[in-house]
Amino acid sequence: MDNTPDNLEDLFAHNRTWSARMERDRPGFFTSLVKQQTPKYMWIGCSDSRVPANQITGLEPGEVFVHRNVANIVVHSDLNALSAIQFAVERLKVQHIMVVGHYGCAGVKAALEGARIGLADNWIRHIQDVRDRHRVLLNSLPEELRADALCELNVTEQVVNVAVSTVMEDAWSRGQTVSIHGWAFGVHDGLLQDLGMTINGIKPVESLYKAAVQRIRYKWSKRAEEPQTDTDPAQAEP
Repeated sequence: MDNTPDNLEDLFAHNRTWSARMERDRPGFFTSLVKQQTPKYMWIGCSDSRVPANQITGLEPGEVFVHRNVANIVVHSDLNALSAIQFAVERLKVQHIMVVGHYGCAGVKAALEGARIGLADNWIRHIQDVRDRHRVLLNSLPEELRADALCELNVTEQVVNVAVSTVMEDAWSRGQTVSIHGWAFGVHDGLLQDLGMTINGIKPVESLYKAAVQRIRYKWSKRAEEPQTDTDPAQAEP
C-alpha cells in the first residue's frame, strides 16, 4: 500500500501520528532529545532520499551528526561542509566520520556520462575530475560496471579531501582521536560496504589512497571477468 503523503497537510498529520506513537511506545523519548546531542559519528552522504543515515545504521536521533549534498562531495571551497566537519570534530567530539556513497547515484552517473544538468554541472565537475583521474581504470571495465566503480573511487577521493582539511590536521596535531572511513551503500539490498579506506592521522594519506584504489581496481576487474546477469553488479560481495 502506498503511504506517500499527497500534500503538506498530510505531512503534519503523519508527524502528529508519529509523535503520539513514539511517546506511547517510548515514554520520555522527546524529553531525552532535549538534552545536548552527543554523537560519536558523523555521516557525510548523498542528498538522495533513499539513503537516510539513521535508518541505515540503526542509530537513534542524536547519535549521528549528518551532512548531505549531491554525491557526497567534500571540497576545500565548500565552507558549508567544512563548517559542519569542524563543528562535529571540535564541538561534538565525534570519533568517526563516515563518507558514504551509494550505488546507482544519479550524480555519479551524470559525471560519468558527461550529462548537462545546469547549475549542478559545476558541482558534479568534481566527480568528473575523479573520472578523468581514473579514466584508464574505468575504461578497462564493461560499461555497466563503471558507475559503481566510480562511486567507490569518488568516496575514496572525498575521504582524502576530509583528511587533508585544516580541520582534521588540527585535530590530529592536538592528539584528538577521530577516524575517517569510506563506505558505499547498496540501495538494492540496504547493505553498507566498507571500502577499506580508513584514515586516522597515523599512516600517510597517499599510501592509504593508493592501496584503496588498487583494491577497487582489483575488485571491479574480477567482477568484469564474471558472467554478467541482470542483477545489479554491486549486489555481489566485495
